[in-house]
Amino acid sequence: MFVAGLTGSIATGKSTVSSILEDLGAFIVDADRAAREVVLPGSRAFEEIVSLFGEKILGPDGAIDRARLARIVFRDEGMRRALEALVHPEVMKRMSEQVAGVASSRPDAVVILDVPLLFETGMHEGLDEVIVVYCPEDEQVRRLVLRDSLSVEEALARVRAQIPIEEKRRIATLVIDNSGPLESTRAQAERVYRMLESRALLRVP
Repeated sequence: MFVAGLTGSIATGKSTVSSILEDLGAFIVDADRAAREVVLPGSRAFEEIVSLFGEKILGPDGAIDRARLARIVFRDEGMRRALEALVHPEVMKRMSEQVAGVASSRPDAVVILDVPLLFETGMHEGLDEVIVVYCPEDEQVRRLVLRDSLSVEEALARVRAQIPIEEKRRIATLVIDNSGPLESTRAQAERVYRMLESRALLRVP
């Protein structure tokens, strides 16, 4: 098995690349999906988050309204860090369980840990490769304004709440540039996957 991390920054196109890699045959272990699962009503993390932020973050269905919570934490770094301290350990546990499941059933697998905050949480340490999906900051802001109907100031705040994309690009072992046409991104992703696939096969006993 070969395990690589996949990250980027908000609006760089990480989800697009993740979908391409999954189509090619990679097993995607998605941190966002795990994060949604570990905060479902009745979970320990759910109770702790509601205790910290109050019931104002709940939607009509009684679940956490992620958009409402995001508006709070992106304006308050202390609250954002408090939220991460509650959620990240639960997410890492859930993802570790998923990786173990793949390892037992598919020793030749390419596993991609799709983690927005890969560097911020230190989850990149010990991975075989670290893939960063890149586009320049000004393009991130433009995409966010269009995608989420944010002001430029709101978009910038969300972009700058993470490690700068240029720094992530320097740390990465592999970079997929998603600032151009989708066809270019797809071709880069396929080259990366084929390389990882060949290395995974070399590890099979």
